[in-house]
Amino acid sequence: MVRNYFHLHLVSDATGETLIAVSRAAAAQYETVSAIEHVYPLVRSEAQLARVLAEIEASPGVVLYTLVEPEWQEKLENFCRDLGCPCLSVLQPVLSLFQSYLGQASATKPGAQHVLNTEYFRRIDAMNYTLLHDDGQMGGDLDNADVILVGISRTSKTPTSIYLANRGIKTANIPLVPNIPLPPELESAKKPLIVGLIASADRIVQIRQNRLLSLRADDDTSYVDPTAVADEVTQSRRLCARKGWPVIDVTRRSIEETAASIVDLLRDHRMKFIAT
Repeated sequence: MVRNYFHLHLVSDATGETLIAVSRAAAAQYETVSAIEHVYPLVRSEAQLARVLAEIEASPGVVLYTLVEPEWQEKLENFCRDLGCPCLSVLQPVLSLFQSYLGQASATKPGAQHVLNTEYFRRIDAMNYTLLHDDGQMGGDLDNADVILVGISRTSKTPTSIYLANRGIKTANIPLVPNIPLPPELESAKKPLIVGLIASADRIVQIRQNRLLSLRADDDTSYVDPTAVADEVTQSRRLCARKGWPVIDVTRRSIEETAASIVDLLRDHRMKFIAT
């Protein structure tokens, strides 16, 4: 398959996270085309904007921006128009919709979503909790978690936990190891949502083999034996069914998709918890 490339300039007066997320979601729809990203975060001075314009001129392409200063918006758009580069404000259509509905103009405040408010500190608290409770560590206060992930080795427990923590969700994860009993704190936890993560035996074997290869470890072990791994998966399923824990198969899911399913389950879990 022949792959084509184009320059994509992402200009932001904040962190640029919004632009990166939107542009990558759009670019993913084009299988034969890849973007060469030029990311310019925290553009908050004339000198910084001038540098951006020079780089766009050197490598013309698509320009997306989230600048709230009208004068800089106009300067960027006029420059791109003269250069023949398509240029779009990613937030403007949304802001226009909000303005028509709310009946008031938006504030011109760069990075308004990145403030040291209660939500920000809740995310920091969740991240600290999650890092301390990774892979079965510090199991004494599991009932303070929002979510507890259980699963055998290589079912993406840790990266999923970190992703959820970045959303402000305190997440612990507990490995299911053959012949090792579950921690008593997990058995007695009442408040958290407990979710089992599983994957196909073939996929787990493949990931574990790559893991051992990276560690230059001996692969003559039940850790990567297909029959033993299949039994681990079966026992994991049976445990979750016996405990009434929801199960998510992560074989063909991204971390983001798995996390989205967990957030949906957590919403229902909290409603039931409140009801009781």
